Amino acid sequence: MSLPRPEAATDLDLVAALRRGEASAFDRVYSTYHTRIFSFLLRLSGRRDTAEDLAQETWLKLAKAAPRLREDTTLAPFLFTIARNAFVSHRRWALLDLSRIVTFGLEAMSTAATETTPETSHETARAIALLENALQQLPVASREILLLVGVEGIAQEEVAQMLGLSYDAGRQRLSRARAQLAEAMDRIEKADSARAARGGQKRGETT
Repeated sequence: MSLPRPEAATDLDLVAALRRGEASAFDRVYSTYHTRIFSFLLRLSGRRDTAEDLAQETWLKLAKAAPRLREDTTLAPFLFTIARNAFVSHRRWALLDLSRIVTFGLEAMSTAATETTPETSHETARAIALLENALQQLPVASREILLLVGVEGIAQEEVAQMLGLSYDAGRQRLSRARAQLAEAMDRIEKADSARAARGGQKRGETT
């Protein structure tokens, strides 16, 4: 079944075609939304290279999700939600300041102890433990590219050469690794929260 003419295709048509795995539908959605998605991410991140990475991640996630889309999916909100979530994950990565935390770790925190409050030190220690734990849960290939780029500060082009990858393949691996790290951190935090809730419940039962 072919899609209607470009000007006649609706979200219902496109979603139905995406669910069937039609490449032409993906191409149509891409041509319709890629400029808007990229501009949105560029304005959010303020960096062209970051916007390119996050846009690529957005389209990869659409391709993966296509067979399972709801028939009534409205594409613009769906795509912009994916793009926003990709940016949030990236921003979380940036805010953690991976280079400082992993390179200097608790040693750096202790040298700055005179400039921090106990509460700040506790939160920094917690962030370090969370990050280190999450890193150890990643595949070696993901861990190495995160450490080479994020910790050692080596340019993505050079890291790709070191790993025997093309530049685009290196960017894709780094993007996947960042997503895996964010997912691992989410799992750990949820597990910690569940344990804390169970501990609070048990304490309440004993009082």
